Parts: sequence; structure tokens; C-alpha cells
Amino acid sequence: MKLTSKIFKPAVMAFLALGMFACNDDDDANVPMVEDNTIADFVSTNDNYSSLAAALEAADLTSTLDGTTKYTVFAPNNEAFSEFLAANNFDALDDVPVDVLKQVLLNHVQMGEIMAADLSTGYIESMAKGPASDENLSMYINVGDNVVINGVSTVTTTNIEVDNGIIHAVDQVIGLPDITTFAIADPTFDILQAALTREEDYTFVDILQSTGDASPFTVFAPTNDAFVALLDELDVDSLDDIDADLLATVLSYHVVSGDNVRAEDLTDGMMVTTFETGEITINVGASVTITDENERTSTVVLPNVQATNGVIHAIDQVLLPASED
Repeated sequence: MKLTSKIFKPAVMAFLALGMFACNDDDDANVPMVEDNTIADFVSTNDNYSSLAAALEAADLTSTLDGTTKYTVFAPNNEAFSEFLAANNFDALDDVPVDVLKQVLLNHVQMGEIMAADLSTGYIESMAKGPASDENLSMYINVGDNVVINGVSTVTTTNIEVDNGIIHAVDQVIGLPDITTFAIADPTFDILQAALTREEDYTFVDILQSTGDASPFTVFAPTNDAFVALLDELDVDSLDDIDADLLATVLSYHVVSGDNVRAEDLTDGMMVTTFETGEITINVGASVTITDENERTSTVVLPNVQATNGVIHAIDQVLLPASED
């Protein structure tokens, strides 16, 4: 929001012009300065965002948000930072590793100006990056009664206009997303989430949250419609009707371990070994399709949902490995 107006009445303009001819150079000191109101200025002068201001300074990002490049920032308040520190066992902001803090902050920033009316349900990119890829991390926006980001942070105030962009206030720090973040946040994957957690001894969630030796992961994630079609194909009513060991094998068949394979890296005829269970064949044409060991075909309907520990490609059919019989 501009602090000074650029609209003047003609009479005032004439008066100012006359005054300019009547003054010497020494009078320049009396001309009011036009104050800047950048994202960095807004944060640093607003007591509710003193923690954010301190974090930006610690991560050497203040100058980035104090320039002329346009950004959209989802700004957590002080209470949100306090909850973030407590949840991650940090006593103070200074305890957060600077490289981690920088990426967390960049996970609240998008290039360009995005007004609230321009937000729609789906994925956008933040400016953060993770260890799995040089590509920017994805961010899931869910627009309903409120705007919710990655399933955890709700927009409380929209469209704070400043000189170099737009600020939307949020009530939680938006943590760096792992694979499970999007499985939980995106209702398109509700049945997948239920499948991953169906049995107490399933370890899928722990694995897909990890950044250990098995990561990064490439996950071909069936949508809700894909699971509904599978239940019809198997002539069962629900996931509970599928044998637990079989379901675990099927879920593992959708995960590739040790590689962050984005859609642009997929090639026609590529054979991909999945997590412990078999192979799939990639077909690249007008769209990317996947053929399973039963010659069934699934289409990638949403590629490149990037997380810190891997990438998700949503698919429209559940893949089935060859039977062991």
C-alpha cells in the first residue's frame, strides 16, 4: 500500500511548479521524502511480526524482501513462531540451524503478486528447496470457508498491499513438507492415506516421512477415484476387504526408493524397479502412462508434487504387481 498519493489537483501542481522556480538548491531539504513500505518494512515495523522480522534477519533474507521484485508472502505472527519452536524442540529462534530456517521462511514466499481472489485449490510452488531436488517445493492450497496451506496453516488476513508485493497473514508456520504432508493435506488422496495407515504394523508413514538411506522417494499416488475403481475391479466393498499383506504389497509397488524422478526425467520404455515388489514400465506420449506387471495402464494426472524427501505423481488407476501364485 502506497503511503503517499500520486494524484494531485491541477491547481496544486501549478503551485508546486511555481514554488520550484522560486527556490534555490538549499530548499531541497524541505521536500518531503517518499517513504518505502516494502514487505521487510511492514514486518519490521509491526509488533505482531517481530519474530518473523528476526528470522528474516538471521536467515539473511531481509534485503530480498526489501527490494523492488514482487513477492507474495504468507506471514506467520509471533504466536505462530512460538508454537513452531516448541513443536520442533527449539528453545529460541537462534537454535534453528540457519540453512533450515532460510528454507522454512522461503516456504512462505512465492514469486509475483497473488491476491486472495486469485488463490484456488491446488498446488503452487514456494521459493524453498529441499535436499531431494533442486526444484522448488510444492505447496497445497485448499480454498473453502478459509484458505488453508499444506493442511496446517490458515490465512487470517488477506491482501495486505505493500510496495513490492502482497502479504497474507497466517496462523501457523508452514513447515517444510515431506511426502506424507501432501497425502494428508490433499483430499484427493484421502483413501490413499487410509490405506497407508490401515494396519498398526504398517510402516509406510514413517518411511515416507524419512530422509534416511531409502530416500528420496518417487511415489505414484493413486487418487480416490483410482481406489474406487480398484474396489470395483476386485468386487469388494472397502479397503478392509483386501488382505493386509496384499494391500501392503500393492502400496509398496507404487514407491520408488532412492531417486527423485520428476516427470521430465521419465522416458518412453523406461523400466522402473519399485520398492521391494516389482517393476513398472513408463510410456511417454501425449501423456505419461504406466503399465504394471498385469498389463494394466494408469495415467499420470498430476505430475511433480515436490516434497523435501521426494516427488509425487498422482495417477488414475491403482497399479497391481504380478501375483506370486
